[in-house]
Amino acid sequence: MTSPQKAGRAEQAGMSLAIAKVAGNLALASSVTLGLLFGIVFATLLVLVLIVNAPSPLVGLAIALPLTLIFNLLVFFVAPILMDLMQGWLYNTRWVSMAEIERRSPESAHVIRRVCAKHKISEPKLGLIADQNPTAFTYGSLPNTARLVVSEGLFKYLDDDEAATVYAHELGHIVHWDFAVMTLASTMVQVVYLIYITIRELGARSEKAKDYTGYVALVAYIFYIVGTYLLLYLSRTREYFADHFAAEVTGNPNGLSRALVKIAFGIVEESREAAQPSRLLEGTRALGIYDANAANGTGTAYRISSSPEKVGRIFLWDMFNPWAKLMELNSTHPLTGKRVRALSTYAEQLGLDQEFDMGRVAAEGRRLDQKRLYGSFLQDAAIYWAEWLTFTIGWLVVGATRSLPLIGLPFILAGIAVLVKRLFMFPDANLARESDVLTLMGDPYASPLRGQPVQLRGQVIGRGDAGYVAGSDLKLQDASGMLFLRYSSRWGPIGNFFFGASQAETLVGAEVAVRGWFRRGIASYLDLLVATPASGKMVTSYPAFWQLVLGIFWIGVGIALTVFIQSILIRARVGF
Repeated sequence: MTSPQKAGRAEQAGMSLAIAKVAGNLALASSVTLGLLFGIVFATLLVLVLIVNAPSPLVGLAIALPLTLIFNLLVFFVAPILMDLMQGWLYNTRWVSMAEIERRSPESAHVIRRVCAKHKISEPKLGLIADQNPTAFTYGSLPNTARLVVSEGLFKYLDDDEAATVYAHELGHIVHWDFAVMTLASTMVQVVYLIYITIRELGARSEKAKDYTGYVALVAYIFYIVGTYLLLYLSRTREYFADHFAAEVTGNPNGLSRALVKIAFGIVEESREAAQPSRLLEGTRALGIYDANAANGTGTAYRISSSPEKVGRIFLWDMFNPWAKLMELNSTHPLTGKRVRALSTYAEQLGLDQEFDMGRVAAEGRRLDQKRLYGSFLQDAAIYWAEWLTFTIGWLVVGATRSLPLIGLPFILAGIAVLVKRLFMFPDANLARESDVLTLMGDPYASPLRGQPVQLRGQVIGRGDAGYVAGSDLKLQDASGMLFLRYSSRWGPIGNFFFGASQAETLVGAEVAVRGWFRRGIASYLDLLVATPASGKMVTSYPAFWQLVLGIFWIGVGIALTVFIQSILIRARVGF
């Protein structure tokens, strides 16, 4: 691989930069998701013990609220100690001196000293993990007690100035007090949940209040769901502002753009030969500077391309596809294309060339066929979640009519929805066209619903679930990149297990031609139809078949329930 020529950096660091519009308002979020997770579990337990079984739900709420607040306050101060213990146990984190960081990256040490001196905070406790997957994260309760941990892979894949921008990004989280704001926000979400449960229990115990408390409880639950998504929004926002902080501190937004892409590249490279999943990436997904699930497309493009333009084209989907906007709502990190675009605006403000010429990418995005992007998106989104929507509608009809004979309706509607969805997911495989991974990942119109029938040629380089001896999914490497192959046996999960245990390993290392349906999402993959090795037995997969079986099954369940209820009602009328 030939590295693209580097774009420059500002001659002077510390210049003030206007925040990119995409970052929104500064609603800081904490990397310490541990407090949120513990808090939700604890609040739920309090509900079960103090509210559901209490003589008076209001008394239970009065007890539960202060206990929840006290618990979160304890988590706020104790979490760093717990995290230290887990860091040592799970990842063998080694706490190192500034001198060791300076030996590996002189500019990183300089940035740490300069930022801490400017903001009058203590230098963070510095950790190093012996893992070649590149990542970095920070945690703690107060700026003066923060921990900043990186993996050895960060220094393997990044140059000195790029590593320094990553350290600056993490220091941004510390300076912005992300820990404290996120703890407060998560506490408020838990309080809303407690209120929802209290109102629900009041309605269940009082016939007089039953009519209106149900609606109030529903509103409280909706607020809880909204609050959960606001936390994700806060988490994404904190990444934008940490990127902005790094660009200002180092005067090197191009360095951070390269770092993000190289980190994705490093994750892809390490996964190619991995004997087992990276515990580090899985355990620190929300904490790390990069979401490993999104690494495949960006890392693949950088791996095979000496042209920043080709890398930039991968970002078209991130920036302009409506599915990207929808799927990002469930993500703790912004999509890579949006982060690189924001960093490019900082390079423009500094009068620098852009590393990936995101202005050109944005201009190309504005020329995309908007009707093709958005014309059927709402319809497609409804079809994508059709079985859940129709199942819910069916139960609402049953609840509104209070008709027992209709009890099978939700299952019948869901089954029909699955069959309709199948038509969109698996178009005629005979229309499959020859393609490659980079071309597929660079398609801004790609969808997780409308599968693209394609043919690829390459080498199976390993299992999709590294280290899982019965894993049935595979990884295909062609001349342009890597893509996951999802296998589906005609015998369901049992068949997947036996294929993974007995046949999958024989394909590893083999040159194959594969046909299936490509799907683009945060993580992309090919629904495998057939894999033909250069020598050996052809492998056939049945993803469309199982959608057919599932649809028929749910329709059958609905009809069976309807007939069963009807027979009971008839017997009741005739007195058995």
